Amino acid sequence: MSYVKALTIAGSDSGGGAGIQADLKTFQELDVYGTSAITALTAQNTLGVQGVYPASPEALKAQISSVMSDIGADAVKTGMLFDEERIKIVADFASKEDFPPLIVDPVMIATSGDQLLEEKAEKALIKKLFPHAALITPNIPEAEALTGKKAGTLQTRKEIMRDLISFGAEAVLLKGGHEEGTDWITDILYDGAAFHYYHVPKLDTPHTHGTGCTYSAAITAYMAKGKALHDAVYSSKAFIHLALSEARSAGEGAGPVYHAAHRGENRASVHVEVEQE
Repeated sequence: MSYVKALTIAGSDSGGGAGIQADLKTFQELDVYGTSAITALTAQNTLGVQGVYPASPEALKAQISSVMSDIGADAVKTGMLFDEERIKIVADFASKEDFPPLIVDPVMIATSGDQLLEEKAEKALIKKLFPHAALITPNIPEAEALTGKKAGTLQTRKEIMRDLISFGAEAVLLKGGHEEGTDWITDILYDGAAFHYYHVPKLDTPHTHGTGCTYSAAITAYMAKGKALHDAVYSSKAFIHLALSEARSAGEGAGPVYHAAHRGENRASVHVEVEQE
């Protein structure tokens, strides 16, 4: 018997709450063997990002090649890719016929507000990487930046998602965590045929560091284990909601989500409401 395996291609968070560290914690919690290719080192804590130090293109290529040529992966996710050159490197690997399902989390801005993707790299993300993605997982600000449209209403959000699908991805998950003026968080999955809505009560917590990374990593882990896309999103929504509900402080700023929360007694209390149209 062999491991179920997932590869994360992303930046390293020295504070441990997001990036590679959050991805590997999530994979481990969901019984998936995690491997990594680091695109950049960050000097980072709960207060923000103090520095970004990209890995060389050669180092990134070597990491991905080493993992895929020996260990392989049942699913792959990307996080912080930093710039156009590194996006192209990942896209070259993803374009191979035997490459596993790719989940692209278009990390552009950190929870702290710090820029993690060069603005001129956005077009490369759209043109080079999205066409190889089984799923892309933007939050509302990222989706607005990628399409140039405002997601003020449900109708405009659906338009944005259609635009994102037109870039070549098989499906898009629009995360609703930035929505204001509501007691509920609604994520919308569009697979080109139907819209699927996942609703959970909004949580009042400042400790949200690593939410997006953890969520997309959970989806990657469940897809690596063979779950269908809709089921993977549902299970991952429950996982991240519980991780947020038990998030706590780790420093003076926004603390990380609690990746081990699903082991506790509260896991049975999480309910994700689902609708489809």
